[in-house]
This record gives sequence, structure tokens and C-alpha cells, in this order.
Amino acid sequence: MTPILDMLTALFGPLGPLLAVGMAGLLMIAVSLSVLLKRRPDPMDKFHATVKAKSTRTEGGPGLRVAGSGARQETLQKYSSFLVPQDEAEYSAARLKMIQAGYRGKNAVMMFHFFQFSLGIGLLIAGLVFALLDSANGSMTTQSMILWVLVPGGIGYMAPRYWVTKRIQQRREEIANGFPDSLDMMLVCVEAGQSMDHSIARVAKEIRAGYPALAEEFEIVSNEIRAGKDRTAVLRDMAERAGVTDISNFVTVLIQSATFGTSIAEALRVYAAEMRDKRVMRAEEKANTLPTKMTLATMMLTVPPLLIILLGPSVYGVVVTLGELSQ
Repeated sequence: MTPILDMLTALFGPLGPLLAVGMAGLLMIAVSLSVLLKRRPDPMDKFHATVKAKSTRTEGGPGLRVAGSGARQETLQKYSSFLVPQDEAEYSAARLKMIQAGYRGKNAVMMFHFFQFSLGIGLLIAGLVFALLDSANGSMTTQSMILWVLVPGGIGYMAPRYWVTKRIQQRREEIANGFPDSLDMMLVCVEAGQSMDHSIARVAKEIRAGYPALAEEFEIVSNEIRAGKDRTAVLRDMAERAGVTDISNFVTVLIQSATFGTSIAEALRVYAAEMRDKRVMRAEEKANTLPTKMTLATMMLTVPPLLIILLGPSVYGVVVTLGELSQ
């Protein structure tokens, strides 16, 4: 890299490496946009757009809002080959990840990649502008310029991924915390004479205030069962969407109970008791790790003030005495 940097510096001056990086990035963006804009529209996309426009005109409604939404959708569809993974397995994995984060929209994967590229390019340009302005004083080195350009771009590119990962963790924690209570409520409904389908619908309605993510999953299960989908497939889909081990085990228990003809109420009673014990164990585990986490904070916030209080007067007296002796 040193000969290349020396050559760029000799040709373009001290800002040569930075200008080369910026020009290469702009060239890649220009080539990508030109390829995407020249892409021929798919005939099936035209057909679906025509059918949607006809149905919109037939049904009526707020035309301006629908037109604006359609324009945004068409703009995103132009870049769908660039924003959406073309491999089916990769797209399915990305789609599942967005669903587990709570984003169930049709264009969730496309919007995720759009924010990735837009934030990455935006912060890259912002870092480039800051580096150019700061380098006018001549105090910034070449390595510092490159870091100021590339690091913000990397942060902008990784920020949406970090956000989605945190959303998945929070949602899984919420589902795991509310699952024992939902099982207790489901057991009460089943023992009161309601069917399993009605129990799921009732639980989804009752726990929405405390655990909206879990209520949403139960509501999807209830709606799919009412639509005629097989219950086993619906429960397996729920376990895959939630991504929580407790729900996967619960689905297995329900499927085995239905297969072997055992009592669902008894299975719910045993599994609900096990989930309550597991929740208590998780709480105790967090409580046991709390003293270790607080040790460093306690030492940093307690020991320095204590040393100042105990040793401060003595240090002051020694300093005063040494001053008097020196005089």
C-alpha cells in the first residue's frame, strides 16, 4: 500500500489517497445506479400494477394517499434486484429474521437493505466532507483521513443490523417472560370447557396489554386455524416465527398430545408448572450475577471518595508541612 499511497500523493498532493477513495466510491455508485435504471421492467410486474390500479379505481378511497403509496412502492421495486437477495434461501432467512424482529410487512427485507445502503453511503459522504474540511488545516494524516471516511460508513451500514438484532432479543425475552402466564390462562380456559382453538383466541385477547408480541403470535395462530390451515403446521410456524425454545417444546407437547390422544389439560398443567419454575430459575440466575456486575461500579464509585475523605486531610497536612520547611 505504501508505493500506491506515495504515487497518489505525488500525483494529486496530500489529499491524493482520500480523493482516490472518494472517486472509487462515487464510480461504483454511478455504475450501480446506471445498471438498475436501465433494467427492463418485468411484464408480470406491469400486469400486477395494472390490476392493482384497476381495483383501486373500482374500490375508490383516498386517491392521493394511495397514489403516493403506489409511487413509493414503484420506486422501491425499481431497485428490488439490488436491495433484495436473489437467492431463495438467503431471502427466506432474511425474511424470517425480520418477522422475528416484529416487522411483518411485505417490503420489510427491502426496507432493511435500503436503510443499510442509505445510511452507509450517507455517513461515508459525511465523513468525507469532514475529512476534507479538517484537512484544510494540514494537521490530519492520510491514515486519519481514511479512518474518518471508512469508519462512519461502516457504522452506518451495520447500525440497521444491530437494531434488528436487538429487536429480536427484546421480542424473544418478552415472549419467554409472558409464556408461563399465557399457559396458565390457556389451562383455565380448557378446564372451563372451551376448545383449544377458542382458548388460544381468548389468551391472545387477554394478554395483549402485558405481552403484545406473544398476543400477536397467538392471534396469528387463531386466524390461520380459522382459515382452515392444519393445526400442526400452524403451531410449527409459530415456533419458527417466535424463535424461542420454550414455544418449540410447547408445540411438540401439543402435537404429541393430539397424536397419542392424551389429555391436553394435563399436558398444559405439567408444562405450565415447568415454565413457571424455569422463569423463577432465570430470575434467580440474573439476581446471582448482579453482585458480580456491580463490583466494578461499586469500587469505582465508593473507593475513590473514601480515600479522599480518609487520606485527604493527612495529605494536605503533609503538603503544608513540607511547604513550611522549604521556606
